[in-house]
Amino acid sequence: MGFTKALGTGTLDPETLKKDKKSCLKAGPCGLGDKAMYLNSFYIDRQYYILYEDVQRVFKRVAMTKGGFSGKGMFSSMAYLVVQYDHGKEKACKFKYEDDVDVFLKQLEISHPEIPTHSVEAEARLKKAQEEEEAKYVKNLSKEAEASLRKLDGAREKLERRPATWTRLAAAAKQKRSVDNADPTYKVLALIVLLLAVISASFGLVALLHKLGNYAIYFLMFGFAFIFLIMASRILPTGRRNKKSVQREWDGSVEAMEKFVGKDFLVPAHYAHPTVLRRMERAIRQGRAETTDEALQVVKDDLKALNKDVTVSQKEYDEVVEVKPLFLLSNYE
Repeated sequence: MGFTKALGTGTLDPETLKKDKKSCLKAGPCGLGDKAMYLNSFYIDRQYYILYEDVQRVFKRVAMTKGGFSGKGMFSSMAYLVVQYDHGKEKACKFKYEDDVDVFLKQLEISHPEIPTHSVEAEARLKKAQEEEEAKYVKNLSKEAEASLRKLDGAREKLERRPATWTRLAAAAKQKRSVDNADPTYKVLALIVLLLAVISASFGLVALLHKLGNYAIYFLMFGFAFIFLIMASRILPTGRRNKKSVQREWDGSVEAMEKFVGKDFLVPAHYAHPTVLRRMERAIRQGRAETTDEALQVVKDDLKALNKDVTVSQKEYDEVVEVKPLFLLSNYE
């Protein structure tokens, strides 16, 4: 554990640090232990640690905004986990996948609710959006609507006690949608580029070993550069990312959710996500539904109406990106 360095003022003794890091919940290159959170350097995962008491704020920062947010459609992005600690210091950790940042923050909210998980600016925007949303709520709800809200609140609390189930469900849905809808033309082009890159790298390596010319290093460099580019693009299927494997993961995630929530849950297992339940609560509070069945139908209708040509708020966009794949895979049934 000599390579794990403390960033904050607080430190752990070597034995405690070893045990805590070994058992930490890993999310991308970072992790959450019982005593501290573990952060990556540019090259090494979980190289640093900070005690929770030294942390003032943790939030996500994305190039442009979340998912390349523009109010329309979905774009690629570069996600960072930002940790503010020791009253003025800041550490930004780059993540390959934005979903891993979300997993980290959701687990942190559960295990350490005292630590804010939004930037100061984001908190102000969220507060304003919440006030605008609450202004649309019906003042005096019926007894049936109040009873439905209590049921939804209890169901949501149950889900939030085990975030791994619905996090896996949402991730499996996104992965399956991505693989199922991949354009075959892009796969063919990627395969051609990959083959040319392998040939270039092989030729460069042979030429370099036999000292056939100064140009050999360029064939080698460009070959490996394009190999890594194609691998990072995730266009070509792999052993863990192909139609059979993503279907198996989706079926497994739904089965795990069914075992967890049981047969009498308020929504089908393939829709069991806290964001879905929050949208159902919102529909009832706005007077658009009274029963949970009506509220679920309102959620379905709202999601069906949203497409890449519809402009939405940041909050709405975040929710839609998170749960719409669940409904699309199940054909809203």
